[in-house]
Amino acid sequence: MLNAALQRFSRLELVPSATPLERLERLSAHMNCDIWVKRDDLTPLAMGGNKVRKLEYLGADALRAGADCLVTAGAIQSNHVRQTAALAARQGMACHALLENPLGATQACYLGNGNRLLLDLFGVTVETVATLGDPDAQLEALAERLRAQGKRPYVLPVGGSNALGTLGYVRAGLELAQQIHALGLRFAAVVVASGSAGTQAGLSLALAHEMPELPVIGITVSRPADAQRPKVMGLIERCAALLGVDVPHPLQVQLWDEYHGPCYGEPNEGTQAALHKLARCEGLLLDPVYTGKAMDGLLDGIALTRFAEGPVLFVHTGGTPALFAYHPAAG
Repeated sequence: MLNAALQRFSRLELVPSATPLERLERLSAHMNCDIWVKRDDLTPLAMGGNKVRKLEYLGADALRAGADCLVTAGAIQSNHVRQTAALAARQGMACHALLENPLGATQACYLGNGNRLLLDLFGVTVETVATLGDPDAQLEALAERLRAQGKRPYVLPVGGSNALGTLGYVRAGLELAQQIHALGLRFAAVVVASGSAGTQAGLSLALAHEMPELPVIGITVSRPADAQRPKVMGLIERCAALLGVDVPHPLQVQLWDEYHGPCYGEPNEGTQAALHKLARCEGLLLDPVYTGKAMDGLLDGIALTRFAEGPVLFVHTGGTPALFAYHPAAG
């Protein structure tokens, strides 16, 4: 049903095949738990990451609308802005971005390296704002200024997380369900970082239809669960309405919010430990903003026996370029 519904929507085929599902052999032995990872850090656009799946649908819509520039917003080290900029370059469009500094950071590496460096390489026109307190209104104001200049902007929301962008992770959820069926394993849970909410929403909707016994647990990276839950559920409902399908009645938004402090974009001690453990145990790079916090939650969940019996699956959403904007503490 979901696959047929997705066929109604145009998509840029930026992810030509399924991203790998891999067992983390040494980490599994160390934790005494079977741990697998879905490698969405290996998507092909601009050093990889989850945002490209949303951009497949948003980019196709921008081309259909005849846009000549993409307009979006995020933090200085935004993965979404980085991949949006790369898509714009690939399609011969301009890209305009509103960037905030959520940490008030002054370090040169944060302000000019990592994802921010790549924006300059892609030729993005950047406007720095004090805060993205009302990003939808701020983006529309920028788009109006561009229209007044005779341009045809297409606005992408923060994180690419609207109903259309969320289709990317409905499709990814169907892809993941096929891979799990092929393995013949019964996973205890899927774990993913939960920020702008589109990735968790799309996965949750797809897996609720295809594998309703498999929970999707979001590790919040910026806010408490009570504030995050309506964001995720709202996207699930809007995406289901766009597809013309029901939200399965058993679907519950599961969130763990003990790992996001002190604030968005600032790694904590658990984040640093997870970064070092995965690098030294598996040669796998996480990032300090999203996947480091999510992996901290996964490892802690295993240690506290919060999961049911069975292997645990981690969705690696990328973000690796941000490593070069931070200095992880020695571990």
